[in-house]
Amino acid sequence: MDTTTHPPKSAAALALGAIGVVFGDIGTSPLYAMKESFAGAHPLTPDEPHVLGVLSLIFWAVMLIVSAKYVAIIMRADNKGEGGSLAMLALASRLTQGTNLAPVVVVLGIFAAALFYGDSMITPAISVLSAVEGLQVAAPALDPYVVPLTLGILVLLFAVQKQGSARVGAFFGPVMLAWFTTLAVLGIVNIVDHPRVLLALNPLYAIEFFHLDGWIAFLALGSVVLVVTGSEALYADMGHFGRFPIRLAWFVLVLPALLLNYFGQGALIIGSPDAIDNPLFRMVPEHLRLAMVGLATVATVIASQAVITGAFSVTRQAIQLGYLPRMQIIHTSAMAIGQIYVPFVNWMLAIIVAMLVLGFKSSSHLAAAYGIAVTGTMIIDALLLAVVAAMLWKWKPIVLFLVIGLFLFVDLSFFGANLTKLTHGGWFPLAVGLCVFLILTTWKRGRALLFQRVSKDSLELETFLNAVSERVPRVPGTAIFMTGTSTGTPGSLLHNLKHNKVLHEQVIVLTVHFEEIPYVPQDQRFELTVLPKNFFRLVVHYGFMEEPNIPEAIRQAERKGLRCDPMQSSYFLSRETVIPSSRPGMSMWREHIFAWMSRSATSAMDFFNIPPNRVVELGTQIEI
Repeated sequence: MDTTTHPPKSAAALALGAIGVVFGDIGTSPLYAMKESFAGAHPLTPDEPHVLGVLSLIFWAVMLIVSAKYVAIIMRADNKGEGGSLAMLALASRLTQGTNLAPVVVVLGIFAAALFYGDSMITPAISVLSAVEGLQVAAPALDPYVVPLTLGILVLLFAVQKQGSARVGAFFGPVMLAWFTTLAVLGIVNIVDHPRVLLALNPLYAIEFFHLDGWIAFLALGSVVLVVTGSEALYADMGHFGRFPIRLAWFVLVLPALLLNYFGQGALIIGSPDAIDNPLFRMVPEHLRLAMVGLATVATVIASQAVITGAFSVTRQAIQLGYLPRMQIIHTSAMAIGQIYVPFVNWMLAIIVAMLVLGFKSSSHLAAAYGIAVTGTMIIDALLLAVVAAMLWKWKPIVLFLVIGLFLFVDLSFFGANLTKLTHGGWFPLAVGLCVFLILTTWKRGRALLFQRVSKDSLELETFLNAVSERVPRVPGTAIFMTGTSTGTPGSLLHNLKHNKVLHEQVIVLTVHFEEIPYVPQDQRFELTVLPKNFFRLVVHYGFMEEPNIPEAIRQAERKGLRCDPMQSSYFLSRETVIPSSRPGMSMWREHIFAWMSRSATSAMDFFNIPPNRVVELGTQIEI
């Protein structure tokens, strides 16, 4: 939803909420971005020409990638108000349906979602670790405790996820408001001492940097890109806060605060080159450094919280769109449907984040692994944007070429610079992305093969009804047979008749379809077909952001003429046991992965919120 029509007070409140949730990742980049640009894998001399060159790159990267690409343009490419890689994938898929571009768009969108998981593992580790490393400046004697303290904070963060973020969410906005205000004040104080850093607003200083240092300047892009990590969050969280509040928060507070702080760090480095070891904390007066460490730690915990919540949201979308098996999803708020907790994802992230902290031990080493996933996602977003701009917005070819060409040139430059990090840890997010991509595509392909196999062997429902004898006993109540396809006779119905030799007085064949839109309008929720012998075929449609609740859906279907007493209803579910075989379809090793995922999936009973005491499960074995 866009909130441009909301009253100013509403927009301001949403903007404050966005400051606490949306900007955590990009807002904590000052902790490590400038430091890594000078003291990272490819050190630069901390003198005025290099400082001005790096600051010019930072300024124009933020303006082009965040302000122009994401905030001004990509946020227009919403899917019924929702944003993010999977939302753009659904939008672009609909636009290219039936064309040669369709499979390319699907692969790009899935890979962007897969790369997000690699990013969501590194962000909590590097953010919290870089904040706690402030102790090396504020209290050097505590240096040996940096890694253990970081691990303790992260373990606590993941442990409290099951409580939900509703209670602490109210504090996110004010805390991040204090954080950005502090960044701005620190920046202004140091800029006043060396106002020449403002010359870096001129892009000629970035060009001169490349002229002076050539290859080293190109490699520096691998660290400069850290200032735009988190850009995708602005787009992904659009459905929660709306387009206008996010833009308001960005241009009024976040953008000025970040740029002032980066330029302030540059001014400090020119005046005190030794401050390059941790310029953000060196900017702080000595007696306030411990307080700054505390504020920075809270800010990075909030940034990590936003990324973890994002991983939960992406997982739910992937499940609804058919790219992941059903998982346990716990709603942590009765007021906000978007606040969910996915235990499996939470603890997988916790384990891997802890391993990253123990393995890399410092934010500088982690920074070497950071960037490839982010820049890969940026490139994919630009390509999908080209599809939307050409096919939906009808941009002229010359405008499309110039705008998308500029974005791709910048994105590919950053990606190329980050490829040099592959052997220094950059392989990790790429490996995670490839593994997740394999899992997503394997499940999607496996489900397609499974449905194809079931449909091939299934009996048409009309044929079944014609064959059912009038002498088959009909027992009181309603039997609801759930099936994944909207054609054919459910296997559970055939098995029930074969073994129990009875049919219920009323029989409903129920199929749930998840559409490639966030929310399905209520008047499009149901398709009800009345069949002979008191049989009904009911198709229920949900969006990928909605929680399915079958008993509630059947109650609402009464408006279509369906009469169903919930206390006299039984749900018959079919649990398929997948048997890998040499049939044409997927490689044997992928079929084994699919079979394992199928066995591990949460039961349909839990996923569709069906009362356990009203469920009958019937098992079948299917070869794919």
